[in-house]
Amino acid sequence: MKKLEDLFEHQLKDLYSAENQLIEALPKMTKAASDSKLQEAFKGHLEETKIHKKRLEEVCDELGIKPTGEECKAMKGLIKEAQSMIEEDAEKAVKDAGLIAEAQRVEHYEISGYGTVVRYAKELGHTAIAKKLQKTLDEEHSADEKLNKMAENRLNKKAI
Repeated sequence: MKKLEDLFEHQLKDLYSAENQLIEALPKMTKAASDSKLQEAFKGHLEETKIHKKRLEEVCDELGIKPTGEECKAMKGLIKEAQSMIEEDAEKAVKDAGLIAEAQRVEHYEISGYGTVVRYAKELGHTAIAKKLQKTLDEEHSADEKLNKMAENRLNKKAI
């Protein structure tokens, strides 16, 4: 990597890998959840994640790059942690609270990643692309907030 444009491309590919990995992981998390509203939240975020992947494909197409070629090791680790929670021998309410914690770790990682690429896009003069990526960033913040409210208002109390 010699310039910010190269780093920007690398970050986009990393996020693309992360989104693909999440598309595979969310159905497992949905199945492991016992709370119907948590299941709905995971299903909804799966559909949103598919849109995020498509949006990244559009951005990469506009930039003339292939989104493949990187493996997001951080997301791989986060999903491994979530898988450990799925396999945990825990009471249903405790497992649901744990699944939310794992999902929020994923959201925080994505928020960090999308925040970075939005900033890079702006600095590189890719205004329309920055707006597209900002939309995903906003959706990631919203998903995190939804999970947070679900945990604080109900599921953590059920786990007590």
